[in-house]
Amino acid sequence: CRPEIQTITLEHDGRHKARYVAGGHLTDVPIDSVYSGVVSLRSLRLVIFLAELNGLSLYAADVGNAYLEAKTHEKVCITGGPEFRDIGLEGHLLVIVGALYGLKSSGARWHDRFADTLRSEGFAPCKADTDVWMRLTDGMYEYICVYVDDLAMAMKDPAVFCELLKDKHGSKLKGDGPLKYHLGCDFGRDPDGTFYYGPMKYVEKMLESYERFFGEKPTGCTSPLEKGDHPELDVSPELNEDGRSLYMSLVGQCQWLISLGRFDIATALMTMSRFRCAPREGHMKRMKRVYGYLKQYPKGAIRVRVEQPDYSALQANTREYSWTSIYGNMSEELPHDMPTPRGKPVITTTYEDANLYHDYLTGRSVTGVLHLVNQTPFDWYCKRQATVETATYGSEFNAARTAAEQILDVRYTLRMLGVPIKESLMFGDNQSVLTNSTVPHSQLNKRHNALAYHRVRECIASGVFRFYKIDGKKNPADILSKHCGYTDAWPHVKLLLFWRGDTSVVPDKGE
Repeated sequence: CRPEIQTITLEHDGRHKARYVAGGHLTDVPIDSVYSGVVSLRSLRLVIFLAELNGLSLYAADVGNAYLEAKTHEKVCITGGPEFRDIGLEGHLLVIVGALYGLKSSGARWHDRFADTLRSEGFAPCKADTDVWMRLTDGMYEYICVYVDDLAMAMKDPAVFCELLKDKHGSKLKGDGPLKYHLGCDFGRDPDGTFYYGPMKYVEKMLESYERFFGEKPTGCTSPLEKGDHPELDVSPELNEDGRSLYMSLVGQCQWLISLGRFDIATALMTMSRFRCAPREGHMKRMKRVYGYLKQYPKGAIRVRVEQPDYSALQANTREYSWTSIYGNMSEELPHDMPTPRGKPVITTTYEDANLYHDYLTGRSVTGVLHLVNQTPFDWYCKRQATVETATYGSEFNAARTAAEQILDVRYTLRMLGVPIKESLMFGDNQSVLTNSTVPHSQLNKRHNALAYHRVRECIASGVFRFYKIDGKKNPADILSKHCGYTDAWPHVKLLLFWRGDTSVVPDKGE
């Protein structure tokens, strides 16, 4: 195959890049994986938090011409053209041994090449996320998050390591320096010194694209969708082909925005993304409303607050039960190969909620889960449940079971990152679920909820987390399970994404 096919790619910051690449479509399909792994955004958020918690410096870098640094596995050749005349190879059959853009396995070969580089410098992949590389330096773990050729480093002296990559390994780094912009997210510090990250520039580009699409700016709104809205009941005319393409583009932009931290639109997008294949005019109006909400509140960001929450009052009023007669001598199973914990300990907090009969067409409920490490949100979940529940109890127990499984996953990830875990707590607003989960002799009356029932109870019996009741109006998971109006949603959204400064003095009203 000849390297003469032009491709245009879209970067995370909205830039377009054109290249001449090899005709990889002409080569045989490899049996092995052909992709370069990427760090999960959840792992990246955790590493950012750990850097702030343990006093590490955050750096970013982009490896230039990354794919050209490796060796190709495909059998690729070209016929030497006039440019090879001076060295006597014009017209000869030339075998390509270096990887090229456009070959099927170029991504995987770059991944292998950089993995060898990191291993040579004492790094090893985290077993919870193999694109987080870590090493122990002076009693503290350092981390490098790899997203193909974009690097985010949490190290004691990342500038020295960048120079090492350049001088020793010949890497051509671009934009290496303190973390300010990475994968579409802006990074900085508030006036009080609190570190934050959020997709402010990405929102600006979304609003610019909206104006190009519609020839006007979106109308500002105070909530992504109206309270209690049911787009599944919309019977307005279906959009034409151009309208469907535009609708999918709007949905795709918002989905990446949620991944970057704007989980306040997650419930709206969970609902609206259902209609990508056949959206209606009413659905397009609702997507415009989502963009109007982003226009009204464009500067949402996650503040990295590393102080541990104080749950001493809860613990003092907690009654301890013996679960031995039901589940035996239970204890949390720890990974046998986890690294020795280093650094400051953390507390994880999880809020879960369910919205019964969210979808009027299918009868499905919605589960919403929000995870925090110390006082920093780092993961969120919003999805229709797989079963139809006939009462709030069943939908809430399903949400509790989902949250419990995610807590197990979070604790495993933190342990494999070498983080000491002090404790984990889960909060829900359904008293029946709480009673059935935390009191050993409580009986289950609805047998089809038995697996969720035992999953949550076993986690509590083994000491994975403690489960507490929270007032429904104070549960921040509401914004991930319901279409809330401004009055209901803003107190939570303001605290989680917009408030600068001490969270103990947030006023009831105002931005």
